Amino acid sequence: MNINEIQSFVPPVRTLMGPGPSDVHPRVLQAMARPTIGHLDSNFVDMMDELKVLLQYAFQTENALTIPLSAPASAGMECCFVNLIELTDKVIVCQNGVFGGRMKENVERCGGMVVMVEDEWGSAVDPNKLEETLKLNSDAKIVAFVHAETSTGVQSDVKTLCEIAHKYDCLTLVDTVTSLGGTPVKVDEWQMDAVYSGSQKCLSCTPGLSPVTFSEAAIEKIKARRLRVQSWFLDLNLVMSYWASGAKRAYHHTAPINALYGLHEALVMLKEEGLENAWARHEKNHQAFRLGIEAMGLSFKVKESERLPQLNAINVPEGIDEVAVRKRLLTQYNLEIGAGLGNLAGSIWRIGLMGYASNMKNISYCIGAMADILGNS
Repeated sequence: MNINEIQSFVPPVRTLMGPGPSDVHPRVLQAMARPTIGHLDSNFVDMMDELKVLLQYAFQTENALTIPLSAPASAGMECCFVNLIELTDKVIVCQNGVFGGRMKENVERCGGMVVMVEDEWGSAVDPNKLEETLKLNSDAKIVAFVHAETSTGVQSDVKTLCEIAHKYDCLTLVDTVTSLGGTPVKVDEWQMDAVYSGSQKCLSCTPGLSPVTFSEAAIEKIKARRLRVQSWFLDLNLVMSYWASGAKRAYHHTAPINALYGLHEALVMLKEEGLENAWARHEKNHQAFRLGIEAMGLSFKVKESERLPQLNAINVPEGIDEVAVRKRLLTQYNLEIGAGLGNLAGSIWRIGLMGYASNMKNISYCIGAMADILGNS
């Protein structure tokens, strides 16, 4: 590549209907283009306080430690694990897809002892399996699981899983990356202890930020650690001071100022729509999409009672080159959908209806484009 030939990057205009990122609302893009101010500016500090309140609404919690981390959701996941797990802590990890596997690796890297509860990819976490595992591991301290498994489009029963975990005196660590803003997430009501999410899915913001929230019980465990958190940047004992209110705020890092403008705007829009209305919109659009998919003779990987309305796993028909279909959608229609991961690679398409992208225009466009391509395959 000749450096003299490089000019400003101008991306194509795509319709993003994969597993993430989702289409970013124009209001969010406009917010991110506003003038950058200093991260110690009093106006920015005021906005940080508003962000905490807006995220408490999105998570349905009164947790004081509810903040956006200045890093993507993968860092939000790691933040939860490195802060809560100490050497030899036993952690139960429920895996029913790719991201449960990432939880397992985090436990191992923290020096914890991991015990797996495994379910078929495409099925929800089995509460009975979890309880049986906890009966055999009375010294377990944490139960970790994915609420909305992005690799399969499955939604597990958080309320029941949390009830079982607390029955055996375990904290819960929950991935809500694909669920926050698109399907009910009720942190306080369901007694979730450490929860992380991402900005780029149903919140319709750009990638790069990870909303997290921690219960008082989780904070107590963090403060009682015997050893320092292995990550300086993700150490919540330091980050808590950074996000303290007003003048009490202590410098930790330079915040991604314009990205936080965007998240603030996205959350203001969520507040304006109303959480329950956002959940209902995602469900309504999923049902409309389902009708179109089934009219083409296609089927869903996940049974109806466990499907995520915002992420649809569609079985690839026999004899169809799924890679070629995705490539044609991208090149002919500027439409992005996702492939299967791990055990499901090559056998499903993952089609997102998340946030701003969850609308009837996108549904009609996607159904029409797929019908055209599959009809000529």
